[in-house]
Amino acid sequence: MKVKVESEKIIKAVKELDGIEIVLENTDDAKEAINLILRKIELFKRDEYAKLREVKVTSFQEYKTSAVDYKMIFLLEFVFEDDVPLDTKVAIIKEVQEFFNKV
Repeated sequence: MKVKVESEKIIKAVKELDGIEIVLENTDDAKEAINLILRKIELFKRDEYAKLREVKVTSFQEYKTSAVDYKMIFLLEFVFEDDVPLDTKVAIIKEVQEFFNKV
């Protein structure tokens, strides 16, 4: 399952959690920032999150009105162990989305 997150939300989350202002130039930067965020937020300290193996990060540019006016969007792909129920997957992804919506 994948969700999209704007680069500005990732930057703002790192600023709030770690007190540093980062620059996201590519997917490697975003992956590192996502790892910083996930290690800080409380929801990943619960047992059911141990079945989340990895969060893969890819990117694309979303153009609003012209080639000059765009936003960098990062896709977060959640990779779970094989035996994780669909309801658990949805709950984890929903909590991550809610976190970024609050930022």
